[in-house]
Amino acid sequence: MAVQPPTRTPSLRQGAKPGADDDTKLLTIMEHLTELRGRLMWCAAAFVLALCASFYPLTGWFMEFLKRPGEDKIPGFDLYAFDPLEGWTTYFRVSLLLAVAMAMPMFVYQLLAFVSPGLRPEERRWVGPVVAGASLAFLAGCAFAYYVELPPALGFLLNPPGDIQPLISVSKYFNFVTRLMLVTGLVFEMPLIVMGLAKVGVVRSKQLIGWWRFAIVGAFVVSAVVTPSIDPVTQAMVAGPIIVLYFLGILLAKLVEGRPLIAR
Repeated sequence: MAVQPPTRTPSLRQGAKPGADDDTKLLTIMEHLTELRGRLMWCAAAFVLALCASFYPLTGWFMEFLKRPGEDKIPGFDLYAFDPLEGWTTYFRVSLLLAVAMAMPMFVYQLLAFVSPGLRPEERRWVGPVVAGASLAFLAGCAFAYYVELPPALGFLLNPPGDIQPLISVSKYFNFVTRLMLVTGLVFEMPLIVMGLAKVGVVRSKQLIGWWRFAIVGAFVVSAVVTPSIDPVTQAMVAGPIIVLYFLGILLAKLVEGRPLIAR
């Protein structure tokens, strides 16, 4: 009686080219974990390099850039540190976020490269465009938050009713601004996420269209949870793009759902 070999998951070895002899080789679980470790090390290296590049002087310039919307709303706008560590911790936090944004293309590429052996050869050609699209979408979301969402939000928040002069903490201000930009940047990834779910057969465009009411309600719920303030202006400015991007994701899902990777 023949003994069956241990079950293995078909996959390309790291660095193998589509169409080469290695395309038919199988990887064990340990080999998958080894490949994952290597890709995580690439991500960590990219993040460390981006952090070193952003620490000085980019972070200082970026903080001045983030301060401008407040200066446009209040003449003589100043930020204050209320404990000895607040200024430095804020600087480090902004530097970390800037490094994440700079290393984002490497993160997306390593993720797609890890799952690419499960794709068809013609679909692997989309890895590069998807990496570029995800990176540009994230930057577009950050720019949208800075130029479109922040001015009306700060105009509302920094001008409370009554004779109240705002005395803004440096950590509170940059936490508000960077969190809004980070959340909006991630929201702009929604069309690509919906397209990916449609490609693997998890959802279909008809289902997404039928869920439009839930999508609108969910957009405002998500906006209320993730936005750093409770004012209606900021929440509406975040919920609006979520709704628009949801319907854009439906269009992208329609384009790719004809050949799902996983049969329903």
